[in-house]
Amino acid sequence: MSKKKLIVIGGGAAGFFCAVNAARLNKELSVVLIEKTNKLLSKVKVSGGGRCNTTHACFEIAEMSKKYPRGGNFVKKAFHQFFTTDTISWFKERGVELKAEADGRMFPVTDSSQAIIDCLMKESDKHTVEVMMSTEVKKINVHQSMPARPGGGFNVQFSNGKQLEADYLCIASGGYSKSSMFDWLKELGHSIEEPVPSLFTFNMPGHPIKELMGVSIEYARVKITGTKLEQEGPLLITHWGMSGPAILKLSAWGARELAAKNYDFKIMVNWLPGYNEQQLAEKFQSLRISIAAQKITNKNPFGLPARLWEFILSFSDVNGERRWADFPGKEANRLIKNLCSCEFDVKGKTTFKEEFVTAGGIKLNEIEHNTMMSKKVPNLFFAGEVMDVDGVTGGFNFQHAWTSGFIAGKTIAQSS
Repeated sequence: MSKKKLIVIGGGAAGFFCAVNAARLNKELSVVLIEKTNKLLSKVKVSGGGRCNTTHACFEIAEMSKKYPRGGNFVKKAFHQFFTTDTISWFKERGVELKAEADGRMFPVTDSSQAIIDCLMKESDKHTVEVMMSTEVKKINVHQSMPARPGGGFNVQFSNGKQLEADYLCIASGGYSKSSMFDWLKELGHSIEEPVPSLFTFNMPGHPIKELMGVSIEYARVKITGTKLEQEGPLLITHWGMSGPAILKLSAWGARELAAKNYDFKIMVNWLPGYNEQQLAEKFQSLRISIAAQKITNKNPFGLPARLWEFILSFSDVNGERRWADFPGKEANRLIKNLCSCEFDVKGKTTFKEEFVTAGGIKLNEIEHNTMMSKKVPNLFFAGEVMDVDGVTGGFNFQHAWTSGFIAGKTIAQSS
């Protein structure tokens, strides 16, 4: 009797994890991994500045699932089978220790994504996963169930004219930026949640704040005017506008709303999220006494970066050469407003290359969360970003890749 065959489409984190775990858990299964480019694990390589933000140090399923703007309930159920603790153990058992940083992001102790890549490549060699690169899938034909093939099966045709037969198929092709790129999956009877970008930075053409590029603020609160969208966290000023975790989280939660606005909207930044305008006005009264003789420019009592403090003073038409004791009420009020609710026009976005993620994909109500199998086509599985699941920045998208890849691989291994 010939071996059952699994074809995994996509040589990224989810595809590799499905392939190596299926092959590892069932030695009788023949596993082929297909990658359309000439690079494997390319996102793993560049993630986290080349360090690979492998997962997040969050060990409560309910808490972790709140980090997914789309697919939170889906991952919440799936995490019961393979969670952050399992990811850490899986890599540790294969010689890759992970460490947590202060913000919860987890990286290999070597601070190199190559550790993750080498580990997955070694596993694929060990369990004889056949890897075919520069091979693009053109069409998938589904065989009906027959006595010789009770679950049906698949004929996968490639753009180079070759074709392969498979008993199981796992699609881990990643996210697509255009709906039309999902056409080959729509042909299988699946429906698509329209793709839009997630995790992008905010462009502010012509705004003088861009002169502060490189300045980072440890903690700021950013709100999108006229919406309920609001996030807090580190903020980075760049040569095109604003980035950093607060902005990226906001872009993820607002992915659909901001696409609908054509990326033309206003934001309010509170540079001092510990204060509202009234509390800050009271603080100013006490500063007029406690540091009365100091020049406003020289003495920044809030710990903001010096360049940002000077910028906000100038932006508020404040004479920084004055002493705190002589600070006129009108000027003080303008400064208070710009410290607590500084308004900026955003016109456009820039994709955050390392963490590029798409919101959208295969609709989740068409996938079994406990197996990752299609509800429409038997023995067709999905893993990773091709599904309508996306997380905020910080290792959450990789955790979804490991979880869904593992569950699909395990299900296939057990059923073949």
